[in-house]
Amino acid sequence: MWAYQSTFYQIYPIGFCKAPVHNDGVCVPRIRKLLDWSEYLQGLGIDSLLLNPVFDSDNHGYDTRDFKTIDCRLGTNEDFRNVCQDLHAHDIRIVLDGVFNHVGRGFWAFRDVQEKKWDSPYKDWFHLSFDGNSCYNDGFWYEGWEGHFELVKLNLQNPAVVDYLLECVRYWIETFDIDGLRLDVAYSLDPEFMRRLRTFTSQLKPDFALIGEVLFGDYNRIVNEEMLHSCTNYECYKGLYSSFNSMNLFEIAHSLHRQFGADPWCIYRGKHLMTFADNHDVTRLASILTNKAHVPLAYGLLFGMPGIPCLYYGSEWGEPGEKAPDNDYALRPFFDAPKPNELTDFLQTLIQIRKSSAALCDGSYRNVVIQNHQLIFERRTENEQIFVAINASDAPYTAYHGELSGTAEDLITQTEITMEGTLEMPPYSVQYLQIR
Repeated sequence: MWAYQSTFYQIYPIGFCKAPVHNDGVCVPRIRKLLDWSEYLQGLGIDSLLLNPVFDSDNHGYDTRDFKTIDCRLGTNEDFRNVCQDLHAHDIRIVLDGVFNHVGRGFWAFRDVQEKKWDSPYKDWFHLSFDGNSCYNDGFWYEGWEGHFELVKLNLQNPAVVDYLLECVRYWIETFDIDGLRLDVAYSLDPEFMRRLRTFTSQLKPDFALIGEVLFGDYNRIVNEEMLHSCTNYECYKGLYSSFNSMNLFEIAHSLHRQFGADPWCIYRGKHLMTFADNHDVTRLASILTNKAHVPLAYGLLFGMPGIPCLYYGSEWGEPGEKAPDNDYALRPFFDAPKPNELTDFLQTLIQIRKSSAALCDGSYRNVVIQNHQLIFERRTENEQIFVAINASDAPYTAYHGELSGTAEDLITQTEITMEGTLEMPPYSVQYLQIR
């Protein structure tokens, strides 16, 4: 699966394109702004773009009105088709946000139920009852996603709903030539629907990628040969920033061993989960880390550990952004143009190293040295061995371990070092040591 070797870049188009928060019905080709970024993304080393909702919606994109029409605030289907062609010309694959658990109140089938009530042929598309009423006084009760009644839950056990959604996916593949889907709130989706989706997309496009948004629970339940190829690794997301904030790298080392270590009880060994330092739903890395010197170290850890790394737009130059109690607008801003800096250059280096390393993409994981402020772990395949070494302290540190011996190249600085059972770790440093 191509996604396992990729570096993803996530964009929330409505914010990125400076579209109105609420759908004003005015068609403006704002999505074409991506044409100005494709060369920058290619130069950064990005080979997969994850776009949050682009289809016609009431407000934020997750309240879909029409799955076959690009949101007018972003432009037309033809505008988006041109954008996809340009991204592919820059060797960047496209993964769209598939919002299949719920729709907006403006969704055409729900509007039909509002108008015709019992007589609507779409009444069984939703979880509703005519024995009650909604908070919007619709004359019937319906289930909203997690109590959000602007998000109307679809009945994915209704074959007509599933057939409709699969036909929409076919349309996206045939019209825009997309390469995969991120499944919104995959933990809420009917398992049989995900099985149908996997079979359907595999037949249409054998290398089509399915990546689920999962916040908790056993990822094996949906990441397997019958369902999804990958899902978001929220356990390691939390460990990534909190390990630095608490100066306790044992936390992330424990999570990584629990997930990918060699012991029989390690639960995700061999799987490729999507890893990230931030996204459109959480406070950005540059804002959540208490010590800003740890920002590049967190990315060094992210690109060294198992998984599919995904960067959130703007965070590659250290953009701040804090999640508000009642909205996520601050996390989803407009940028007139990229603002690359030293951090961006560092990430470009990490992306290139990972792209050329089988050990970093597919290798085993093993902790070697763990201290509160330092962590050294091994990534290894039959033909390549790399030690990833992190020193989160403001002081240099000498690590002692029998395996730290021989000649190695630090792939980041492109310098050769000789180890004799010790490793000198400069303050606030990341080293990728490829053993000769």
